[in-house]
Amino acid sequence: MKVMLRVFLEAKKYWFYLIMALVALIISTIAGFYAPWALRELTSIAMEGHPDFASKAFSIGLLLLLTTALQSGGASISGYLNHHAALHYVADLRTELYTKLQHMGLKFFNKNRTGDLTSRVINDSMEAEILLAHVIPDLVVNILTFIGVGILLFTINVKLALLSLVTIPFLIAITLWQSKYLSPIWNQNSKVRGELSGTVQDNFSGIREIQIFNQQDTEKRKISSLSLKHTKAYLKASFFFETTYPLLAFFTALGSVAVIIYGGLLVERQEATIGDIVAFIMYLNMFYEPVKSFSSIAEMAGNAVAGCRRVFEVMDESPDVKEVPNAKKLSQVHGKIEFRNLSFNYTPEITVLENINLIIEPGQTVALVGTTGVGKTTIASLLNRFYDPHKGSIFIDEIDIKNVTLKSLRDNISMVLQDTFLFNGTVYENIVYGWKDASKEQVIQATKAANAHEFIQELENGYDTIIGERGIRLSGGQKQRLSIARAILRNSPILILDEATSALDTKTEREIQAALDRISKDRTTIVIAHRLSTIRNADKIVVLDGTGIAEIGTHDELIRYHGIYSSLYNSQAS
Repeated sequence: MKVMLRVFLEAKKYWFYLIMALVALIISTIAGFYAPWALRELTSIAMEGHPDFASKAFSIGLLLLLTTALQSGGASISGYLNHHAALHYVADLRTELYTKLQHMGLKFFNKNRTGDLTSRVINDSMEAEILLAHVIPDLVVNILTFIGVGILLFTINVKLALLSLVTIPFLIAITLWQSKYLSPIWNQNSKVRGELSGTVQDNFSGIREIQIFNQQDTEKRKISSLSLKHTKAYLKASFFFETTYPLLAFFTALGSVAVIIYGGLLVERQEATIGDIVAFIMYLNMFYEPVKSFSSIAEMAGNAVAGCRRVFEVMDESPDVKEVPNAKKLSQVHGKIEFRNLSFNYTPEITVLENINLIIEPGQTVALVGTTGVGKTTIASLLNRFYDPHKGSIFIDEIDIKNVTLKSLRDNISMVLQDTFLFNGTVYENIVYGWKDASKEQVIQATKAANAHEFIQELENGYDTIIGERGIRLSGGQKQRLSIARAILRNSPILILDEATSALDTKTEREIQAALDRISKDRTTIVIAHRLSTIRNADKIVVLDGTGIAEIGTHDELIRYHGIYSSLYNSQAS
């Protein structure tokens, strides 16, 4: 109920449409009450042999036509307005959920599968439409019908009305028993659906590896197992529904049978007319329908609430990286970076960095080297505030980065990564991704500086060529050049190069390294590298070992020191 109420309150923007839909729905429902009453009146005047039967029947027919038109029109208007409000709310909810996810830290994404999050944005958010456009209107119709028809039943015949109430406790008991067991099943069903979605997305992303290692059958078994798990969860819910529905139908029929038998007795005693009995039976079906259909509404609501709950779980998640109140804008950055007593761990059991102290002066190129897992990329992530350190601080131009807005911080940092991510769009769209207002001339200057202009010109549509998902239509070197062009165009005062050339062949590496050397001038650059030959000219080389800094110096100084760096460099050179 809390989830349903939250959806309704959050749809406040569309309450006008929902209220108008409610008015139309009430008119439609009340208009639908007339048909049995009309048949009662028609039967009564026929049995009485009314002298003006034709005229009376004509009046009843016209009124029935009017109420039928109101019923149909009201239902149509209500349905459209409810869907208008519901679907617009779903669009807002998806946008809000996506925006929330964009501002979550990497820690959140590390513990949640991409496919499951995608399922929440696309599938689970759509369940709000079920609540607003189907469940809530159906509940209103059923409550209104139950009360309205109940009053009419007592108006026609009190004794028959009281008799018809005998089966109601049984119908309510069955419905409550059903809904009690269905709710956790629907929660499980939504969870399994998210897991299935996540696995499918993972497999499509890694389809090359699946085919290389001939693991199609293994992955097929995984998907089959999850699909079966989803089917079993759904069937379990279906079992409760299909078991209880015949019981509901039985007790509904039982009530009608009791009314027919007792009604015949009342007619014989002249305590009721045939018209009363005919109308009563028709109304009785309408009276039992809300109780009987409550089980299907409960099933629909359970499924929808489970989906919405998964959406709100993310919406209520507290970001691990937050801006302080009244955070300042970081502007006119010169590029001085200081790591002061910095400590960080991904899990409490394993410390990655401990008491790191490092100063990088404006315009310096500083290389971070060390074996895998010593925290080189972690330092870059902490500088971008993808994570916050557990102890210590990071300063840019003597300003603690926790006191500035995330947008202004990241506007001043560009990154070129080993695993370049390109979007499924044109070459041009990917280059200007970090600066949408760049001119065509500025884009061309950036691509020439990145040694990318020539190969772009050779593509089928030049800068307007669609490069496919993750840039699948480009080679590794071409993708890396576009990434460098994107960084050049953004022209940030701080540049991070994270293994930017490690996956390339020697010729391509030389070309891209030349482009990187050009863009590193006049800005503070942090280079993370395994190939030590690419960082010989760095102003400062920081050697990480264990959880801290083991050595600092220039290439020549560290070679003479005969420590960790010297050993690494000599092993690569040999």
